[in-house]
Amino acid sequence: MLDFKSFSGRLDNLTPGQFENLALDLFRFQATSNKIYQAYLRARKIDFFAVDALRDIPFLPIRFFKDAAVVCGNPTDYTSFYSSSGTTGMISSKHYIWSEAWYLRHTQRIFEKEYGPLRDFHVLALLPAYLERPGSSLVSMANFFIDQSQSAHSGFYLYNQEELLEKLQSLKNDSKKVLLLGVTFALLDLAESEKPFSKMENLIIMETGGMKGRRKEMVREEVHDRLKSFFQTEVIHSEYGMTELMSQAYSKGYGKYTLPDSMRVLLRDINDPLSWATKSQGGINIIDLANFHSCAFIETQDLGKFDEKGQLEVLGRFDNSELRGCNLLVQ
Repeated sequence: MLDFKSFSGRLDNLTPGQFENLALDLFRFQATSNKIYQAYLRARKIDFFAVDALRDIPFLPIRFFKDAAVVCGNPTDYTSFYSSSGTTGMISSKHYIWSEAWYLRHTQRIFEKEYGPLRDFHVLALLPAYLERPGSSLVSMANFFIDQSQSAHSGFYLYNQEELLEKLQSLKNDSKKVLLLGVTFALLDLAESEKPFSKMENLIIMETGGMKGRRKEMVREEVHDRLKSFFQTEVIHSEYGMTELMSQAYSKGYGKYTLPDSMRVLLRDINDPLSWATKSQGGINIIDLANFHSCAFIETQDLGKFDEKGQLEVLGRFDNSELRGCNLLVQ
C-alpha cells in the first residue's frame, strides 16, 4: 500500500530546512510509483538514482494532466478529481484527489499563516464561472473557508451584484474582516456597477485571475487600478493556484507572491525548457510537496521572476500556451 499518510504527516510538520530532503524522497517515490512520470523519466533517459539535488529533478510538463491520470499507484483506485475550467473547446485537466479533507485542511493552513484565523473573517465568494460547473478546486476551497468562518454573512454570489454590494456595505463597521474572493472578470463587472461604494477599512479584495473569455485580456496593473479606484483601497490581493497544484500562493499587493512552506519555484530558460534561466525571469517550474499522491514537480506555462526580496512575480503565459483556469492575466 502506498504510504500517503507518511508523506502527509511529514508535510504537516514541515520546517524550511526539511524541504529538500522531503522533495528528494518524494521524487524517488514518484519515479517508481507514478507510471506517467516514470515513463517521462524513461523517455528522457533519466537515472533517478543519480538525482541528488533539487535542480537535477526533471519537471513534468503540465499538459500531461489533460491526457492521463497523473497519480501514484493504480489509477482505478482514484474516484474523485478536480478539473480545470479552461475556456470553450479546450480540454480540461484532471487532478485526482487522494483525500479532499486533507487538501482542504492544507489550504486552510496556508491561508491562515498569511491572514490569520478564518473565524475572524466574513468570506464572500464571487466565483460565477466556477460555480457553473462541477469539479472546481477553487470552489471547494472557498466553500470550506465559508464554513470555517462560522459567519452567517459568508456565502457565494453569482451575478447578483446589488445584493453583494449591499452585503459588503452592511459589514462596513463589523469587528470582523471581510474577504471578497473573486474571479477577475466578475470583480471588474462589480467595479463597473453604477451603485456608489463607500470605503471599507476591514475589506480585503482578492482576485483569483481569470477572464473566462468574458472580457478582453488586461495587464494586472490596469485590472488592479480599476478595482482600487472603485473599492477605494490601496492594494488588491491575489491568489495563485491551479487545478494541478494542491498548494496556493498569496499576494498582499503589487502582484508579488509569498510561497507557502510546501512550495518552491525554479525558473527555467524561456527557449530551452531543460535548462535553468540565467536571466532574471523565466518559465515557472513548481515543486509542490502537497502533490505527494500525483506529481510534485510541474513545468507550468507561466512566466515569472523573483524580486530583490525573493517574492515571486507572475508575468503572464507563454504565447503558444492555452489560456486557462485562474491565470489569464498578462503583464
